Amino acid sequence: MKIGEYENYQEKRSHTPSSFPYVTYPCSIPLDRLKVPLHWHDEMELVYVKKGCGIVTVDFTTYHVSAGDIVVILPGQLHSIEQQQSFSMEYENIIFRLDMLFPRQEDLCVSSYFLPLLQRQLEIPAYLHKEWDSYGAAAACLDEADRLCGHRPPAYELSVKSQLFQFFYILFSHSASAGQTDAPSKRRSLDRAKLIFKHIENHYAENLTIKEMAESCGFSQSHFMKFFKASFGTSFVAYLKEYRLSKAASLLVSSSSPILTIAQETGFDNLSYFNRSFKSMFGVTPRQFRQGL
Repeated sequence: MKIGEYENYQEKRSHTPSSFPYVTYPCSIPLDRLKVPLHWHDEMELVYVKKGCGIVTVDFTTYHVSAGDIVVILPGQLHSIEQQQSFSMEYENIIFRLDMLFPRQEDLCVSSYFLPLLQRQLEIPAYLHKEWDSYGAAAACLDEADRLCGHRPPAYELSVKSQLFQFFYILFSHSASAGQTDAPSKRRSLDRAKLIFKHIENHYAENLTIKEMAESCGFSQSHFMKFFKASFGTSFVAYLKEYRLSKAASLLVSSSSPILTIAQETGFDNLSYFNRSFKSMFGVTPRQFRQGL
């Protein structure tokens, strides 16, 4: 996976072709990068672990995953992927538009299952592991879809869709009504988190302060710091630095701008500090990173 694949929290690029919006990205942590930062997008995403182990977070719920595990991520859910200690993880990112399964006319399957799922009125299993009773059947659907996309036999798209329908049949057969007790408070927290991410995305190159960030989401400064730390497991200052460095890494491989210019464009006024911080995060200097060393 390229360094810029998840460069924005809310991804703007389209992952999938409009004619058949289903694609699989082979990925590796930490070979491609140490982590995929928290973000969201409008497509459905399945993280299918092939080797090793790692950490996947979905809407602030953390899953310690290993080979064979599948994490189901709905459109709009906040999620991140990162290294677990010193272990590596190879996985597939299966990304598709859920509406590729929707017919053009009114349909019972859409109104009874998919729309309630998107509206968070239904819950389906989010973490599929080998001990789960329907794991084998669910994994077989994704394996067959992967095989079909690899070989692309005539009319393979029809079979891929059939595998997705079977996959969702298995998940919906284990679905339940979404709990109402803590849903409103959790939704408010997620909405606040997205508001924070949007402000960072739009202003990361500026001199962002905790006071400004707190005001952007209607928090006091102390409440903002507690909320950020509790939700993301790190301080705002540390997170902002990591985000700026990730943006700088993307610019280093996608543009020919001087390193000083990239440092300034991503919020670093001191080039020496930028170089030290970059090497601490990526293990190489910005120049070496650009050269692919």
